[in-house]
Amino acid sequence: MRLILILLATLLVPTAASAETVDFSLPDLDGRERQLSEFRGRWVLVNYWATWCPPCLEELPELERFHIAHQSRDAVVIGINMEEISLTRLREFVEEQFLSFPILREKPGARGVLGAVPALPTSYLVTPAGELVARQVGMVDAQMIERYIENYQRQNPQDGGTAGDGHGSGGE
Repeated sequence: MRLILILLATLLVPTAASAETVDFSLPDLDGRERQLSEFRGRWVLVNYWATWCPPCLEELPELERFHIAHQSRDAVVIGINMEEISLTRLREFVEEQFLSFPILREKPGARGVLGAVPALPTSYLVTPAGELVARQVGMVDAQMIERYIENYQRQNPQDGGTAGDGHGSGGE
């Protein structure tokens, strides 16, 4: 029971930087610089992963399902690959996995553009206003993300009310 409580306490932990608007720019698989701010108006799950990471591989189909279910209304997933891998091999992997969400590249390290990446996978959740509100070290699933967003909107109606209104300004 104690282990379950500890595990639950680590799921999508609110971050201390919740009032700060965040942005970054990283290259996608076509070499185009993409910015987090392109997706303002939608919730964004930024997921750090690698092709050699078993939990990442298990999580990717769930992230794809979440992205497909939400991309046209209120939320998107951005995958940030953090490994030394050829662009050709990474593209092949993305195609093999049928991933439709944007995949960006960042050099491996203990810190990513949004903060600490102590292990893979690590996910950050960003509000439609661009505020960083949660970090999860370890796997996430669609239900966990949806529950966190619903709870956040209930507790912060002035901040989270834009999600789900269909008027997001972000793109894929």
